[in-house]
Amino acid sequence: MESEIQIRRAKPDDADIIARHRSAMFRDMGDINGEEATKLESEAITHLRLMLACRGYVGWLAESNGKVVAGGGALIRQELPRPGILSGGATAHIVNIYTEASHRRRGLARKIMLTILDWCEQNHIATVTLAASEEGRPLYESLGFVSTTNMRWSGWKADRNS
Repeated sequence: MESEIQIRRAKPDDADIIARHRSAMFRDMGDINGEEATKLESEAITHLRLMLACRGYVGWLAESNGKVVAGGGALIRQELPRPGILSGGATAHIVNIYTEASHRRRGLARKIMLTILDWCEQNHIATVTLAASEEGRPLYESLGFVSTTNMRWSGWKADRNS
């Protein structure tokens, strides 16, 4: 029988599992194949370890019977003052919301999201954003997220002469 889920704050030593979840998330969405997932996981470990240590990334992990089964976190950065947030402040971009396949549809992603949002509120985060997969969109909308007009640059591949 499954024990109660415990949610805990991620530490730099958790970089391996967060990187594994991150690569699995992109693989499950069809953005990368197995070989690319392995490379992404390997590259992400060092970055995550450093970012967890300096609080550029804050994360939480859900454990069942001592095993990590879900997690998520946020990239934290400082923002300039702007309309609506004249004092500026930190922004959080939520990333890596992932649940192991055997533990899905049990509310773990919601628990992780609520934990992140509570932390953001307690730490006076000025803005919280995320990029939603089609599967995750209903959860995020139920938590109050709305679509915006943000755009993403596709890099040097874009035809800039048009």
